[in-house]
Amino acid sequence: MSVPSTARPGARLRLAALLGPPMVWLVVAYLGSMAVLLVSAFWSTNTFTGAVVPVYTSGNLLALVTDPLYRDVTLRTLLVALGVTVLDAAVAVPMALYMSRVASPRARVALVVAVTTPLWASYLVKAYAWRVLLSPTGPIAWLTGGHSSGYGIGAVVVTLAYLWLPYMVLPVFAGFDRVPDSLLEASADLGAPMRTTLRRIVAPLVLPAVAAGSIFTFSLSLGDYIAVTIVGGKTQMLGNVIYGQLITANDQPLAAALSLVPLAAIVIYLLAMRRTGALENV
Repeated sequence: MSVPSTARPGARLRLAALLGPPMVWLVVAYLGSMAVLLVSAFWSTNTFTGAVVPVYTSGNLLALVTDPLYRDVTLRTLLVALGVTVLDAAVAVPMALYMSRVASPRARVALVVAVTTPLWASYLVKAYAWRVLLSPTGPIAWLTGGHSSGYGIGAVVVTLAYLWLPYMVLPVFAGFDRVPDSLLEASADLGAPMRTTLRRIVAPLVLPAVAAGSIFTFSLSLGDYIAVTIVGGKTQMLGNVIYGQLITANDQPLAAALSLVPLAAIVIYLLAMRRTGALENV
């Protein structure tokens, strides 16, 4: 039943009052912390006590550009995040296509449950499980006759791809499920083969869902440091460097400056994905 036009202003006011506290919390807790992070990136530390000194300096941001260590770590982190995203998309697209268009309704429910069940398991349990699998003396090495990649950047990509795969499968599954059956039937009636139908009709409609899933996999991989510590061996990513500067080196301003790098990368990625309509599918 439609709401009378005279009642709409009152409904809008009630909705605004309901959403007011969460919006205030978002502005104060999230945007406020981002502002503090940005400001503290221009502070310095006392060389003797290590205490943060609110004195302006651009040395932290200059170090990000001039120090080859930070440039290499930034490039490695971006490539790992992109690699995880591509790998998850390559696995999720055919899986979601089978779930939505081939599997029976009962099998579809079972597959959705199978995809979401790992989300209930502990992050650390899954990461350490991959550490055992990828160990030089683990099950993979035993099955392949001692040929195991061990720990390193390859192990990081595989582990992160497994951890974030459900976040890619579910949006893509929803994207395939929203494709009207009438379009597929019309394409078949016009004599188009299945490959052409998938490429010219289904793919453009599902692309925003793939882009939406990539936002999760890219951003989560960009900021991860726990899995990298567990299976990465000597591999360093931005999350590990930020953690080291904050906890080990006790250099909060440099850690804040380093944190701006993944933040800027995510903002740029979101702006790029916005053109695909991905934000409407998140």
